[in-house]
Order: sequence, then structure tokens, then C-alpha cells
Amino acid sequence: MKILREILSPLIAVVAAFIIGGIIVAVIGDNPFETFGLLIGNSFGSLRDIGYMLFYATPLIFTGLAVAVAFRCGLLNIGAEGQLYVAAFATAWVGIKFGGVIINAAGENPNYPFANLPAILLVPLCMLTAVAAGAIWGAIPGILKAKFGSHEVINTIMLNFIAIALVSYFTQYHYKVTGDAILQTAPIGAAAHIPRISQFIPGMPDFVPLSVAFLLAVLMCVLVYIFLWKTKWGYELRAVGANPSAAEYGGISPKKQIITAMTISGGLAGMVAIGEVLGNRYLYYHDFSGEVGFWGIAVALLGRNHPLGVFIAALFFAVLLRGGIFVDAFTEYVSKDLVEVLQATVILFVASLQRFSKR
Repeated sequence: MKILREILSPLIAVVAAFIIGGIIVAVIGDNPFETFGLLIGNSFGSLRDIGYMLFYATPLIFTGLAVAVAFRCGLLNIGAEGQLYVAAFATAWVGIKFGGVIINAAGENPNYPFANLPAILLVPLCMLTAVAAGAIWGAIPGILKAKFGSHEVINTIMLNFIAIALVSYFTQYHYKVTGDAILQTAPIGAAAHIPRISQFIPGMPDFVPLSVAFLLAVLMCVLVYIFLWKTKWGYELRAVGANPSAAEYGGISPKKQIITAMTISGGLAGMVAIGEVLGNRYLYYHDFSGEVGFWGIAVALLGRNHPLGVFIAALFFAVLLRGGIFVDAFTEYVSKDLVEVLQATVILFVASLQRFSKR
């Protein structure tokens, strides 16, 4: 019965959101069926469409998992956005410094002994940097919560602003190519690039930015499930989220689990940088995220904080993001803002149904 409820609640929320969205579209003056056809159909029409949809889903999986892990410990990580920004810049920094890139600004990047690492070393180093940078930035609010009792929501929100401001400063004044009007770093070394899926699937265009980061995201869904439900560390983390007092009485340290949960959450959010920096733009570009850190909250809610649910919810929201482009272009009155309306409606219904099911 519990499993059925876990499946039905998000499904009801999605159906209800589409019904309300259809009413809004009809009131505006467009055809709801044609609009939703554009919204959904353009994610499955060809290998190119599927590739782009999965590309949009990849960062949503990482941020959805990040928020879900924190939720399982009774925490709300609003800071995935800042964590992935710090991770993206740190990843680009490693790709520049150890990729043999020469920046013609402020005398940066002298000839370090390890400035030309081969791909077999540089790619893992960049990936580890993405995880570590996000984990460190996520651990900060965890430590503040555990040691001083300060609320993680306030701390993570404030750290978002700090993160974006810091990486903007270093990009602008230290790692941007001279004369470049765009706020972005110099490109990373070619040895730091990761393969795109088009190299392995015949018929998928080379320009589709879907990379092996998607496969890594799927792997993380499996690993997070194993960690949370098949290890004692995951059990302890979930126990603190269910009842901190009972967990402490049973010998589990809530403070330790809070720090652990926020560190893991930050590391998962930081993995967004792998697909963005190593597999797509090959540099750090300011405002690259499209607020996927905040979208991760919706993904985790719709996915009921379960890795499989997060994966399915990420695909759903990726379809909306992909289809919103075509809705904006080919309907007369409806704009891509319909995606945000559907997203907000889904969240409202999920929250309401979750509260109702608890009662």
C-alpha cells in the first residue's frame, strides 16, 4: 500500500498540474492539446531530441539527488546553486592550470611542472575537484548547523550569493582571456574534455552536448540508493531525519550526520560541473546553470526523495525545459513561462498530497 501511494501521489500531482495548465492555455486562447503536443513531443521525435532532453536531465539528476540526500536527514539544502557554481569554477581552474592553457591576462598560468597532464590523469582530477569543491561548500552550512544551531536554509541562501560573487570576481580579474566581453574563463585544456554520447551512438549529431556525464548521473542514482538503504551510514542518516532524538538515544550522533549529509549533498551538486565544464562548454561560463540548483528541489519533491523517483522526475522536468522552447516559438499566445506554471503547480500538489497522506 505504501509503495502504491508513493507512486500515485506524484502521478496525481502531474496530471492535476496538466489539467490546470490546459485550462490556463484555453483561457489564454491557444489549443491545450497542440500546446502540450509541442511541450512533450519535441523531446522524443529523434535521436537529437532525445539527446537534448537527456542533456537537460543530467544536471537535474545531480541536484535532485543532492536535495534528496539532505531531505533524508531532515535538512533543506537551498544551496545547490552556489555549490555547483563553486565546483564549476574550481573544475575549470584545474582544467586550465593542469591542462597547459596560457592565459594572456595578469601573467596567469606560469609553466608549472604539472601543467600538461595527460587525459588519463587530468579528467579524474577535474572530476574529483568538482565533487570536492561542492562538498566543501556544502559542508560549511552543515558545520554551522551542527556546531551552532544556525538554520541551514538561511546559511545556504547566503552562501549562494557569496559563491557566485567570488567566482565572478576571480573569473573577471584573473582567468578571463583579455578582450573577452563575456564573463567566462579561458578554455580548459583539451586533455580535460570528456567524450560525448554521439561518439558511441550512430545517428546522433555531433553538436548534441549530451556527454558521458549522463551515465555518471545514472550511476550516482544507483550509488545513492545503495548508500541510503543498504549501508549502516545511510541508515544512521535516515534515522536522524526521521527522529533526531530517538536516533541520538540509539547511539547515533545527529551532529555528525548533519555534516555528513550536507557534505554529500554538496558533492552531488558539484558534479553538475562535470557535464557543463568538461563535456559542454569546456570553460566556466557565468550564469550557466539556468537555476538547476533550485530546480533540484522540485525534482526531489516530485521524486519523493528516492533515487529512482529523482531520475524519473528529472526526465519529466527535462521534457518541460526542452518543450518550453518550442511552445514559446510556435504558439500564438503561450510563452515558455508555461513550464514554470506547471512546475509550481506540480510542487503545490505534491506538497499538499504529501501532507494529506501523512494525516
